[in-house]
Amino acid sequence: MEEIEDYSYMPSQLKEHCEYSRIGGRNMSTTKPIKNLKELERLKNYYLKQAPNLRNFTLICIGINTALRISDIRLLKWNDVYDFSTKQFREHIVLTEQKTKKLNSIAINKNLKQALSIYKKSKSVISPNSYLFTGNGRSTPISRSQAFRIIRKAAEKVNITEPVSCHSLRKTFGYHAWRTGIAPVIIMHIYNHSSFQITKRYLGIDQDDKDAVFRNVNL
Repeated sequence: MEEIEDYSYMPSQLKEHCEYSRIGGRNMSTTKPIKNLKELERLKNYYLKQAPNLRNFTLICIGINTALRISDIRLLKWNDVYDFSTKQFREHIVLTEQKTKKLNSIAINKNLKQALSIYKKSKSVISPNSYLFTGNGRSTPISRSQAFRIIRKAAEKVNITEPVSCHSLRKTFGYHAWRTGIAPVIIMHIYNHSSFQITKRYLGIDQDDKDAVFRNVNL
């Protein structure tokens, strides 16, 4: 089944970049993956170098490295990523997804561990049940609308012209997995899609991507 993101939680002024348009009788999101690796690197580093905020930096890193929905990311706790008994970062994030209610296990890759380590070092104290990304109150998780504003601001500041939202990070992971040669069936499974046609449309795979394949495969 094709995934549809719910933007009803957003204030009206934030919806313009995230609404669905009717194309051919289907709902198609206007938010797209970030395909350009240089743009992606600038987005990732905006809150690390240009406007330092390690919470926001790590939020983006988790989004592009796990393909989790923001509804799951915002509720992560330190115990989900860090083993307090061994004092090591975990190998996997294991959680029950808010939307599907399915158990999911996601390997924490090298880049994400590095981001989490930088973030942890900036905290004077962390506890197992404290939220990884707190909002305005130290005991409450970041809101979805706040996360949207964080990501959208970074995209604007680094001159990404395509509409970018929290869901763009989820799509970005799958797009670059596809570009690096990961089998389509694996990507379909990650997104719980019933066919690669749905995944291809979801990831915004277009003629430019097809052209790149033909240019790069020189036999």
